[in-house]
Amino acid sequence: MNDAEEYREPILVLGSNKLAYSLVISLRNAGHPVMLSTRKARDAWKYIGFHKGDLRQWEAGQFGNFNVKVIENFSFHPTIRLAIVIAEENLTVKKNIIKILESRLSPDTLIAVNSEAIPLELLRKDAAAARRILVANWVEPVDTTFFLEIIANRDTDEALVKHFEGLGRKYWGKDPYVIGGETGIRMKLMAALIREAFYLVKNGYATIADVDRACRNDAGYYLPFAGNLRYMDLMGTNAYGMVMKDLNPELATDKLPPDFFLSMMQRGETGMTGGKGFYSYRAGESENWEILLKKFSHQVHELIGEYPFNYKKETADI
Repeated sequence: MNDAEEYREPILVLGSNKLAYSLVISLRNAGHPVMLSTRKARDAWKYIGFHKGDLRQWEAGQFGNFNVKVIENFSFHPTIRLAIVIAEENLTVKKNIIKILESRLSPDTLIAVNSEAIPLELLRKDAAAARRILVANWVEPVDTTFFLEIIANRDTDEALVKHFEGLGRKYWGKDPYVIGGETGIRMKLMAALIREAFYLVKNGYATIADVDRACRNDAGYYLPFAGNLRYMDLMGTNAYGMVMKDLNPELATDKLPPDFFLSMMQRGETGMTGGKGFYSYRAGESENWEILLKKFSHQVHELIGEYPFNYKKETADI
């Protein structure tokens, strides 16, 4: 039996945003039967149709056992053994979803919930079977990115963690890592970069476009190849140490977002879909960016695949 014919366990996804819809595509591409429970079935099919182009087949479930079903309720099959939640960063919302899942699914069903800042222990508090709950964070588009952050503390069932990590590595095309604690590292690293960017703009050191060019044309150029710390190895750690000794005392330590960003939020400037965020967008421009992102994500996926994290290719073969 080859990989394409291997049994893939059915997976339940709960979410009503692009990240959830993208995850459905990734899991279906890996051969899993997928059920999506969402408040926005029309948006889900629109997203899937844009990225896959075979919408009628997907909606009709014309892939044998490898089909997709979208529902706008919680009428999912109790035999599901893996449920993945993509919910807003709100503790009450997430805990309510966990409660619903526990009332409808088997006690041994693995529940993976996304969470950037809410500790795992708070998510698990008062759960009927807390040991089967872990945190899993993704990046959209899920089907073309290698990112999968898994958070599991000492009380999480180790066998379930290994099973989930193994699925990500073997079938989902991920390069996963497991954080043994309460919160992940991805958003902490991103938040530090954003805080410094806000500080530079707020204090007139740079424009928004300057910051984006600095990130894209330096770090954005090498990060897909090496990551920050391996890149320091390549360039020489001593040089970075000398710079950081003088620079670190000047870095931002703000605990709240700056006023200009809070004002953006109050004005409803939420990004491309609203026509304005840090930049302004004309009608139709958001759709063009979506097309470009789709094209870019496939291209960069292929490029990163040529240089995996533990790159072992012999120099003679380069």
